[in-house]
Amino acid sequence: MGSGKKMWTAVSLATAVLVITTACGSEGADGEIKLRFSYWGSDARQKMTQEAIKRFEAQNPNIDVEEEFSDFGSYYEKLATKVAGDEAPDVITIEIRGLREYAERGTLADLSSRVDTADIDGKVLATGAIDGKQFAIPTGVNAWSLVVDPKAIEDAGENLPDDTMWTWDEYVDLAAKITARTGGKVYGTQQAFNPAFLQIFAAQRGESFYKGNKIGVSPDTLKAWWAIHRKLIKTKGSPDAAKSVELGAQGEDRSLFATGNGAMGMWWSNQLGSINKASGGKGVDLLRMPKAQGASAGGMFLQPAMFYTASAKSERQAEAAKFIDFMINDPEAGAIILSDRGLPASSKVLAAVRDKLPETDKKTLAFLDEIKGELTDPPAAPPKHASAIEDVLTRYTNEVLFGRMTSDEAAQKLITEANALIAG
Repeated sequence: MGSGKKMWTAVSLATAVLVITTACGSEGADGEIKLRFSYWGSDARQKMTQEAIKRFEAQNPNIDVEEEFSDFGSYYEKLATKVAGDEAPDVITIEIRGLREYAERGTLADLSSRVDTADIDGKVLATGAIDGKQFAIPTGVNAWSLVVDPKAIEDAGENLPDDTMWTWDEYVDLAAKITARTGGKVYGTQQAFNPAFLQIFAAQRGESFYKGNKIGVSPDTLKAWWAIHRKLIKTKGSPDAAKSVELGAQGEDRSLFATGNGAMGMWWSNQLGSINKASGGKGVDLLRMPKAQGASAGGMFLQPAMFYTASAKSERQAEAAKFIDFMINDPEAGAIILSDRGLPASSKVLAAVRDKLPETDKKTLAFLDEIKGELTDPPAAPPKHASAIEDVLTRYTNEVLFGRMTSDEAAQKLITEANALIAG
């Protein structure tokens, strides 16, 4: 699960992975090895990555890394086209949502023993493994968290909650009070519809998002989750359904924080820096997610921000592994990339760069250190076709929020459709 951004379609992904890729690497006339590397992101990420590539090439003069960069919205469709056309890059950046799909179709190489993973937490590393093979190496980690603007809450005459024990009812109540006391100028919270939110909510009720090759979330949990969204709208703790859905499809730069109209919201922890920048440097902070009444666990978890993988049919798998190893383990690369791809997965790289991190990233690191003893194990790669589940969840959530379908009907239909999709 990612950050609530546009997902690649099941059709385009299926098209890509059904084709087994042929040789990807190439060698120039002068013996220089060409290594193609695909990734997505912002202009800032591209500049960082280009600098890291220069460092790698300086260490490896016989390797020329050719970047294949795009924005997130078009990344997976472009990748699908390349794979379908027997032109898969040698090194491929991927998210956990599509990992099993690519790996089980034979698209990805087993990187076991090819990349040094000694300094990566074993549970985090395991998220990139399927059936005992290490198909993907985590770049860095983050956690789905609650983001707050302490000053906005204080200006509304409210206190920051005790996040070690607050409940969903208290969260909804606080949001409603903030909106009311600011006369609607500042909404208590921005709604979030990311599956990670539902995953945490379900874990608090003793359920998992997936149970084997089926949806593990019960109809009652789905209905309770939707009830929170509906109550926020009813009490005006958040904008109305139309505005909430619109905001949910946009990035941090167009969030309520960016316009000065929000006090709380939910994002991945590695987005704190960009949220703070969008808000004008107000000093946003991270809190634990609220809990269900009587829950024994908070359900929060670490998840790789993304993975590096290698094409199974690349002629340059050794060089691809060497490049991945550099991006994961080299302190020089870490000092350039910092937390752009999540807080570094390598504990040694993290130790080497922690003093160089921007203040908001230091705040994120401190928060994750504080809650690490409370976190549940990271989820394994989801079933095949799970990459389309977010679209299904979004669609039925919208049906409920706009009153076109009852929660009972939507919950049953969602589970039926999602299970059929996973079964393929």
